Amino acid sequence: MNIKRNILLNPGPATTTDTVKAAQLVPDICPREQEFGRLMRDLGTDLLRVVRADPVDWATVLFCGSGTICMDACVSSLVPADKKLLIVNNGAYSARAAAMARAYSVPHIDLSFPIDGLPDLAEVERTLKENPDIAAVYTTHQETGTGILNPVREIGALAHAHGAVMIADTISTYAMIPFAVDEMNIDVCMSSAQKGIQGMTGLSFVIARKSVLTAAKAYPVRSYYTNLVMQYEGFEETGEMRFTPPVQTVYAARRALMEYFAEGAAKKWARHTRTINAIHEGLAQLGLKEAIPREIQSGLVVAVEYPADFDFPRVHDYCYERGYTIYPGKMQTSSTFRLCALGAIDEADIKGFFRVFEEALRA
Repeated sequence: MNIKRNILLNPGPATTTDTVKAAQLVPDICPREQEFGRLMRDLGTDLLRVVRADPVDWATVLFCGSGTICMDACVSSLVPADKKLLIVNNGAYSARAAAMARAYSVPHIDLSFPIDGLPDLAEVERTLKENPDIAAVYTTHQETGTGILNPVREIGALAHAHGAVMIADTISTYAMIPFAVDEMNIDVCMSSAQKGIQGMTGLSFVIARKSVLTAAKAYPVRSYYTNLVMQYEGFEETGEMRFTPPVQTVYAARRALMEYFAEGAAKKWARHTRTINAIHEGLAQLGLKEAIPREIQSGLVVAVEYPADFDFPRVHDYCYERGYTIYPGKMQTSSTFRLCALGAIDEADIKGFFRVFEEALRA
């Protein structure tokens, strides 16, 4: 396809291949046709494969919307009326889950930690011990505002030890950092097509143990559109999404998954690692400081502190005009911007970016 290739260094939507773009050019089809239902069902099965979830015990629940719709579905659907949700919060995206809990009047504990470090596992365990009515624990695998990788496996082990379900926001790590849900002590996770699988915006999904969905039938219906159980049961009964799906985006997601499996999880992660290493190297050569210690970074996102007299809008616009996109930070305690190793990009793209970025700083 004769389409200009932009290098997106924002945390999604990510740079896509021309073949994924072209996959949207399909004959018009009513999404209520059985053919399209089979496509969605096969897509759901393939999405389970990415995190090695056995389809006997696990299900994929598709939603039309950005990744936030999956957060909304999990927060509003997976807490019993007489129990609490524990939110392990060390960044903007876990804070968003806490805001959702407040909006839906979900009983919860917002266990907040500094946004520039890891959660204190001892404090998480103490909170679980002191609150036996906690039914679910929620945290974000990668806090995309900072690039911190949270200890989901350890938090999940604590949740299970106290009889709670583990919900992990893996929106920005799914299909990038290889993991298996069982090994990570996860019961529910989520992502969106425009992130790790390198598809298009508009399709998101929750991956959940069927036993969790079965239990949630007895929980309050706090949202009609995003109720996880209603969405799951509706598709199981009819083979259709309850509401109009993003048809062309589904075709693009199918193509993106084909390309994901063709590349392979290990090779894809190696590519992301090459990309982030090139980002680290470029920042070091310019003398720019990373806001988060390297040892707790995810390997996908770098938060960069503003240099002296840094004019983000002007630098952004200079780079954007030349095909490169940088992104503002989400750290309330300091001024940062972010560079991300997501999408269909590699080391050479980062080297090209830094040539333009250095020009922008001089200009």
